[in-house]
Order: sequence, then C-alpha cells, then structure tokens
Amino acid sequence: MRRVIVLGSTGSIGTQALEVIRANPRRFELVGLAAGSNAEMLGDQAAQFQVEDTALGAAEAEQLVRDVEADVVLNAITGSIGLGSTLAALKAGRALALANKESLIVGGELVLAAAAPGQIVPVDSEHSAIAQALRSGRHDEVRRLVVTASGGPFRGRSRAELAAVTPAEALAHPTWDMGRMVTTNSATLVNKGLEVIEAHLLFDVAYDDIAVVVHPQSIVHSMVEFVDGSTIAQASPPDMRLPISLGLDWPERVGGVGRPLDWTKATSWTFEPLDDGAFPAVALAKAVGRAGATFPAVYNAANEQAVDAFHEGRLPFLGIVDTIARVVDAHEPPDKLTVESLADAEIWARRKADQLIAAA
Repeated sequence: MRRVIVLGSTGSIGTQALEVIRANPRRFELVGLAAGSNAEMLGDQAAQFQVEDTALGAAEAEQLVRDVEADVVLNAITGSIGLGSTLAALKAGRALALANKESLIVGGELVLAAAAPGQIVPVDSEHSAIAQALRSGRHDEVRRLVVTASGGPFRGRSRAELAAVTPAEALAHPTWDMGRMVTTNSATLVNKGLEVIEAHLLFDVAYDDIAVVVHPQSIVHSMVEFVDGSTIAQASPPDMRLPISLGLDWPERVGGVGRPLDWTKATSWTFEPLDDGAFPAVALAKAVGRAGATFPAVYNAANEQAVDAFHEGRLPFLGIVDTIARVVDAHEPPDKLTVESLADAEIWARRKADQLIAAA
C-alpha cells in the first residue's frame, strides 16, 4: 500500500490521479490533498476519500508535504510556483511523481542536487514514455531521445498564417484536454520546448541528442534511439491515467488503468519534421537550456505573462514567443543560483515581459 499526497488535486492531472487511486484501493491510500484556489472542490474530494490533511495555496501545499507521512507525492501544480513543493518532497525523501515540469526546469541543478537517484519519476506522457523505453538499454547505449509532439491545433500552418489566430482557436487542441496555460503552450510549442529541457535534466542526454518530431495521432508518446540503430517506442491511446499510474508506483504497472490499442482496425501513424520557422519555441528552449542558470526560469516566466496577455487580447499569438525571446536576450544571470536568485529572476522576467507587451 503506497501512501499518496496529490498536489493540484482539482486540475486535470489531479482529478485523473484520484480516479486511479479510487480504482485501486488495495494499492494506494490517499493521505493528503492540495489545490490552488478551488476550496469547494477540494472539500468535496477530501470528503469522498476521507482525507483529513488538505491545503489551499502553494505555501500550504509545501507545508503539507513536510508534515504528512507519505511514500509518494504527485506534484501536479501548474507553473513554477510548484518548485517549493518539489524541493520539499525531495528533501523529505518521498518519491516524487512529477507532473509539474516547470519546477524541474526552473529549479534545474537545485532540484537535481536535492534528488536521490531514481527519486523523480516523470508523469508527462513523453517523459514517462522515454523512461519506459530506457529500460531496454544502458545509458551509454543511447544515441538520442526523440520527443513526439502532436503539433497542436496549428500544425502545418506557416508563420504568416499564425498571425491572426484567436485564443479560442489556440485552445482547440486536437488530442488532449488540458488547462488554458498548457493548451496554449501546446499551440505555440513552448510546452515542447519545456519538455526538451526537462528531458535533458531527467535523463542526462545532451541537447544535440534530443530531437522533436511531430506525430499528430499522439499514439507514440516518445522514443529512444540506441547506438545499434534500434528505436524503442512507447505507444498507447492518449490517456494520462497510464503515466500517472506509473508515476505513483514506478516501475510497477497498474493493471486495467488504460485501454490498449485495437490492432483489429486499420490505422496509420505519421511523423513529420518540426517547422522551426513557424514554431521557434523549441530552438529557443534548447538555447536557454544550454545557457542554464536562471535562463530557463526567465523563459518560463516570460511565457506565462505573454500567454495571459494573449488571452486578454493584449498580444497577438506570434507575440508570445517573440516576447519570450526578447526577455531572454535582455537577461543577465546572477553570479550564483539559489532559490532566492531564481525568484528574483522570475520577478524581473515578468516585469520585463509586461513592459514589452505594454509597449507593443
């Protein structure tokens, strides 16, 4: 029986995690819940699962992780505000099922330094797929990682054709049902850029050896190419409950959590190169990742401000990544990376992004 704390319990990942826990009462015990602001839904969840320990807000979630005895913490908080809970879980010796990619990307070497080998288990479908495929060989046998991208709602469009897209169009993702920030990040491919940085940090593979390929069907969730020419892929219908379940009980598999592919029906899977001209966010993310220090935090913070401005009608779609690039170019990193310097860099990035957006 694994005792589980779910942070971000009222969001998409959190609610699906509760479905997995509810369906496997002999395997998981829910001992703590935390949400950002939806107190009513949090209360309903606590009553349904008879959980006494709950928290509302990022600081309270961090304290919950410190105070409640648990085997695994699922961090499904959205945004870099989840960094404190990630560090708290690692320092407390809990297994960390990480859906909050921003905390690893922003925290970088601080998070890696706090983590024991194997303590972080990825919940993103792409990184879960890579982790599964990597079990087929040794690290020194890996040639490269291939991260798949659905291409979002604007796959195949040129940069010129993206100039006038609307927030409603950006939220019409063809495969996944996600929140506003993540769905918009999928449309700009900022999300894929963040995932490349995450893959580098999780699996210690050079940026030059991490490729992104567009796969609209979202069946192959990512691949690992080995030195002998073999490529190992993880394929399944798009259902986040599968990587969530692996995150909660890695490396054990939870029976019946997802449906298998139907091999009795004819189907086609396609793979296309990424158009860096129309979607420059991935190349920018690689440059940011190589620079390290506070640059990933600046990339992420500037994006969050730009996405909000886009949905509020203050910035065109192409302005999102353009704003990120200008903020990154203007950034001067601190001499030392600390939690405090990261926070300062994020504050600076948000202010700089707001200035650029207001002047646009």
